[in-house]
Amino acid sequence: MKHIIAALTALLLTACTDPGQTLPDNLLPSLDKNSYKGQWVVVNYWAKWCKPCIKEIPELNALDRKYDQVAVLGVNFDAARGDELQAQISQLGIEFPIILEEPSSVLGTQMPRVLPTTLILDPDGNLVATLVGPQDLESLALATGQVGMPAAGTTSEDILPAEAGERSR
Repeated sequence: MKHIIAALTALLLTACTDPGQTLPDNLLPSLDKNSYKGQWVVVNYWAKWCKPCIKEIPELNALDRKYDQVAVLGVNFDAARGDELQAQISQLGIEFPIILEEPSSVLGTQMPRVLPTTLILDPDGNLVATLVGPQDLESLALATGQVGMPAAGTTSEDILPAEAGERSR
């Protein structure tokens, strides 16, 4: 469902900017935070020459497939376009949409200097985390609130087996 919404958004945005050109379903002209209200958004900067990026892509694909409330979007660090970009997407097995316009101005950040870098936006569109280095499904799920921490007010006695809690007394 989220990919259909992303594809429709891309088509609408493209139609507004250049009526003669349409983008493939896996490309978005720019980041429109309003299109993702109510969802966590993961914006990942990658490059074909970045070995940690290549290692991370299957984890991002898995996150995008597993959690409907998370939208994964990519940004090609080298600003590749057209056939070159599509070839890289295919070669690396990227399944999530790629944003063509570098989104740092929309996010109020600077373009990363280290790859991979992953930006996490909460369901209200606020930047809440910047993850530097390769991530795995678990760290991405945790950063996007899909795997929670214990509830507020929880103590170690609520988490640890009874024997462990008794030994600490």
